[in-house]
Amino acid sequence: MNHLPEPARVVQLPDGTYTYADQLPAVQAPTAAPQVVHQHIHQAPPDRTVQRIALGSGIGAGTVAAGVYFGPLLVGALTAIAANLALLAFLAAVLSWGVVSVVRSVGGTDGKAAAKTLAKTRRSRKGK
Repeated sequence: MNHLPEPARVVQLPDGTYTYADQLPAVQAPTAAPQVVHQHIHQAPPDRTVQRIALGSGIGAGTVAAGVYFGPLLVGALTAIAANLALLAFLAAVLSWGVVSVVRSVGGTDGKAAAKTLAKTRRSRKGK
């Protein structure tokens, strides 16, 4: 009983070089008709333009890996920043509306004049 693997065979190729027999390229029979591949849009491969440019200019695989990893990360971070800024803008608009409403209702004639002045300064700042 022999439990050792069989030794790999070495063959000589027509060009004179040697290689292992298990590493020879597989011979494929030519097909008579062209092969038609039906591919839906959700099965399409991702766009690799950035990777092709990086590899074509000789920058290397590190740049490709960084683009693949940090690209979506950057999009996510910018989306989070935009959402925070939108929330802050909404909060500022609601608070200023609340201040104007309170000043109008509590202040009497002086409050109405102050609210009118505050509304004018807001409108003039929007026009700039």
